[in-house]
Amino acid sequence: MPHDPAAILACHGQRAPRYTSYPTAPHFTSGSGSSLQGAFIEALDPKEPVSVYLHIPYCDRLCWFCGCHTKHTLRYEPVARYVDSLVEEIRLFRERVGCRLPLDRVHFGGGSPSMLRSAEFHRLNDALDEAFELLPDAEIAVEIDPSDVTTETLEGLRLIGLNRASIGVQDFDPDVQAAINRPQSFDATRDVVTALRAGGLCTVNIDALYGLPRQTPERLMRTIDQVISLEPERVALFGYAHVPWVKTHQKMIAEADLPDEAQRFVDARVSAERLIEAGYQAVGIDHFAKPGDRLARAAREGRLHRNFQGYTADECRTLIGFGASAISRYPGGYLQNAVPIHLYKDRVAAGALPAEKGYGLSEDDVVRAHAIERLMCDFSVDFADLDARFGAAARPAIRAATLKLATDPFGLARLEDHRITVSETGHPFTRIVASWFDAYLDEGGVQYSKAV
Repeated sequence: MPHDPAAILACHGQRAPRYTSYPTAPHFTSGSGSSLQGAFIEALDPKEPVSVYLHIPYCDRLCWFCGCHTKHTLRYEPVARYVDSLVEEIRLFRERVGCRLPLDRVHFGGGSPSMLRSAEFHRLNDALDEAFELLPDAEIAVEIDPSDVTTETLEGLRLIGLNRASIGVQDFDPDVQAAINRPQSFDATRDVVTALRAGGLCTVNIDALYGLPRQTPERLMRTIDQVISLEPERVALFGYAHVPWVKTHQKMIAEADLPDEAQRFVDARVSAERLIEAGYQAVGIDHFAKPGDRLARAAREGRLHRNFQGYTADECRTLIGFGASAISRYPGGYLQNAVPIHLYKDRVAAGALPAEKGYGLSEDDVVRAHAIERLMCDFSVDFADLDARFGAAARPAIRAATLKLATDPFGLARLEDHRITVSETGHPFTRIVASWFDAYLDEGGVQYSKAV
């Protein structure tokens, strides 16, 4: 049985969605957000806990590898004025819902939310407190760029009750950092980790990337060893997604400096092996966690989930996104706020919730979303369970995936006792196996990131 990644990718396609949602965001419908939002909010159970995501779309430098919706600024005034809009959006949402929903998780993402000053953290904390009832064991997470962190930053993070920090590293090698416009020393990163832990009970997640320009196996392994030395509770090992047709600033990266598919495959495998040797448990396709961490426990117990931030132990069915470009997930479907910051702010200033795109889930979508999430989280999906949950509605998805499985010459997955399971050979290609359930994969001419 051939195990050559180039042959597998040539057969199944070089690119696939990351499946942080299903359907994926390119299939959301423009102009439908406002009408769908009313129905989604109306259907909420006021006693059911929700999660919240707050998007801060500003950075004080533009990293060329970045795939996020963000804007470069050297002045703080636009950031503070944006927080005005964010606070108002939260107020409008509370007014629309009519009650304080229980809040189990808060995630500040970006951009660089760590560039917020203490006053803005205070305002956002007050706005959330007025709109939601924070549960006692709620997780408060913030994405942190160590170069932003000051004493005032730490004060603001303590104010909001930070208990999980997600620190971007990417690669510690200076030459690689120059190629992606991301200077960040190991010493500065270590000092921030130490300061965060000194401030209380804060777990640390570190993001590292393979597939970066000028990244050699030796440089990558040195970075992985440095990450391990920081003893984070979690490590996210992502493959760099080079999509210059979507993010034009990625054109600053010379494609000749990027590793080829075969090297990306080897780098991902060797990095994962190093993390596992260091005592981390593999979680899904690209996360690693210490065995006692809640993410590792969720993976072992079949409670792992996947959302727009990646793998999570968050079991809330509703994720409410605030801010420009933020995506919300409700039991009935998805919403995305207006992406341009000025348009987002104008809608909020006019007293309107800023959802612009939306998608209402059909019964078939719900079936396929469940199957894809279980494959991405557990490497397995039980057809008998799908049939028990969804009845006849599950059968088209089961048939489609079974047909794809029958045409796979590489053994990426196997079907036994009415269960499709990704093989050890297939683990790096799990996104491809998940795509066998995707009814929208070939629609709309969407070009996705590399599958490995």
